[in-house]
Amino acid sequence: MTIGFALCGSFCTYGSVFPVMEELSKEHTLIPIFSFVSATTDSRFGKASEHLARVEEICGRKPILTIAQAEPIGPKKLLDALIIAPCT
Repeated sequence: MTIGFALCGSFCTYGSVFPVMEELSKEHTLIPIFSFVSATTDSRFGKASEHLARVEEICGRKPILTIAQAEPIGPKKLLDALIIAPCT
């Protein structure tokens, strides 16, 4: 399956989300997607650049970061499923 894996706020949960992403990436193609806030906000739970790098390493591809980059997902039916985690 090709799964979109979208990350948004609630940075305190990323420590629980990344291991799930790692497990899924073993059997599925993951397309990482970051909200603007998650892609640009440093917090006490880590720097945005560190989160982006970790997700790129897990998924083997750069995350989608803009609405323009995400636009083709629906019309081109690029995903079999979409996970939003954390869902805040």
